[in-house]
Amino acid sequence: MTADPASGLDWIDNGSVTTPAGFSAGGLYTGVKTYGEEPRLDLGVLLSDRPCEVAGVLTKNAVYGPAVARARRLLDAAGPARAITANSGCSNTVTGQQGIRDTERLAQLTAERFGIDADEVFIGSTGVIGRLLPMPPIEAGIGAVDLSADGGPDFARAILTTDLRTKEAAVRFKIDGVPYHVGGCAKGSGMIHPDMATMFGFITTDAPVDRVWLQAALGLIADSTFNMLDIDMDTSTSDTVLILANGAAGGDPIGRGHPAAGPLASALEAVARHLTRELARDGEGANTLIETVVEGAATYEDARAAARTVVSSPLIKTMVTGRDPNWGRVMMAIGRSGAEVEQDRVSVWVGPHCVLESGTPTAVDLEAVSATMDADEVQLRVDLALGEETATAWGCDLTTDYVHINADYTT
Repeated sequence: MTADPASGLDWIDNGSVTTPAGFSAGGLYTGVKTYGEEPRLDLGVLLSDRPCEVAGVLTKNAVYGPAVARARRLLDAAGPARAITANSGCSNTVTGQQGIRDTERLAQLTAERFGIDADEVFIGSTGVIGRLLPMPPIEAGIGAVDLSADGGPDFARAILTTDLRTKEAAVRFKIDGVPYHVGGCAKGSGMIHPDMATMFGFITTDAPVDRVWLQAALGLIADSTFNMLDIDMDTSTSDTVLILANGAAGGDPIGRGHPAAGPLASALEAVARHLTRELARDGEGANTLIETVVEGAATYEDARAAARTVVSSPLIKTMVTGRDPNWGRVMMAIGRSGAEVEQDRVSVWVGPHCVLESGTPTAVDLEAVSATMDADEVQLRVDLALGEETATAWGCDLTTDYVHINADYTT
């Protein structure tokens, strides 16, 4: 366990979505996903031993699957949640009425298997668009999946598509001696330019919460983490982020004014930020994580727009791929971002090197800048010198492997 004194959080070694009390999970292979490395799992179930308050944010893509439509309906109904059943290899999107029936069938099968109500089951389907779920092996899989408190890693593996590794994290914090936990997992490697959510992000907590507060907190957290991520400027049709809070730690519901509200929001944000960085690091074909910090913006919206535009720029992605200190591309990106920019006030750093100071190029050694970029992580920092607002965005470099992965995705 690693303590973070500044935040009051303890990062739990090998923490997962089942680290919070009362959650179990599992995964298995049904044959839906035909690609990826072993052990190849493609169907997972996450279950709480008691009803949960649930909050969610979902894709704003006008094309979306029945799993997203079902999640919207359940979130609007504001009922309790008990389970998430997710498959990879097939998004079951643009599949007509049969796709809707299959999603509802999957929820019903989960409910029957674990003795809960079908309206307590959320579904996630990710993978190829335009193909129906192969229901016979999935039905058999629901009947065979074993859940345990140690099953979080299997669930995290079962939701992967072209990802090369799982993304998991968990933290603990205490309020008045009472320990609370937040755990999570995520998937996503390509088709990632989130709009209101990200790929799949499933977060759990054993804290008791007020649902309205949790939904508002998730909206803010998503905007500062998941929505600040870009791999390839494409927004998935299946983007889903859900938080399940089962209250197993005991106590009064945490909401506005509760002494645990701030620490819980910080814990949720910390897990979401970690998952976001891991998603960027594992972008399709990626070698380098790009972190862009924009400070000194006139408004927070300007800071977000500028940072997100920088990490999404193909020219900046390839600049990092080639270790090319062509920092003018950063200026190009912030200039077209829609943020207020006065070029004579802007300063830019590549790693520790200031390449532009108040609109004037510096005499920095560009070979040294290039050497700095030859790393697993590169930070680009921009000071607009117009205000006090700051935002951070994450992305990755763009390599030939990305082209090959997506050119061969269905063949």
